[in-house]
Amino acid sequence: MKCFIESQCDEISANFLELKGLSGAIADAAVLCSNALAAGGKVMFCGNGGSAADAQHLAAELTGRYEMDRPGMAGLALTTDTSALTAISNDYGYERVFARQVEALGRPGDVLVAISTSGNSPNVVAAAETARKLGVKTVALAGAGGGKLASVCDVVLAVPATRASHVQEMHIAVGHMICGLVERAANG
Repeated sequence: MKCFIESQCDEISANFLELKGLSGAIADAAVLCSNALAAGGKVMFCGNGGSAADAQHLAAELTGRYEMDRPGMAGLALTTDTSALTAISNDYGYERVFARQVEALGRPGDVLVAISTSGNSPNVVAAAETARKLGVKTVALAGAGGGKLASVCDVVLAVPATRASHVQEMHIAVGHMICGLVERAANG
């Protein structure tokens, strides 16, 4: 057991050391989000499974607070309305579950943070493609390489991990960095 734990710690540590290479892209994502919010827009998040949980978590950091007391910010997880999720999936197919919500809710200047450990989730890619057509800025939060999201998003945050669990650990850390930068920008 101890050997497993130590090897996991070593792998996680190595991944996070490499994450510094994405600092410019993380800052770019935070600027997109800050600009959207300052202009009265919103930041939408989508993903499946653990990425859906991350979408909800990060949206809550904006609407509630991350580390600073400040007015609420428009963060929206497209993963939480079960009536919309089931109706859209039933009527249009699961591949359109997020794209249809982006169609309905997204406005030019808003931001969509598309979260997928592989970068290839069809419904997340479809949401990013729809967002771009509508003038909604897009941020990919993916694993190493970025997958299909890398070619359809304005800012690509392809974290340097390949194991889904480690990608997700890094996604929440990157999301927290973005939330922290957004709060700092809002508080001047």
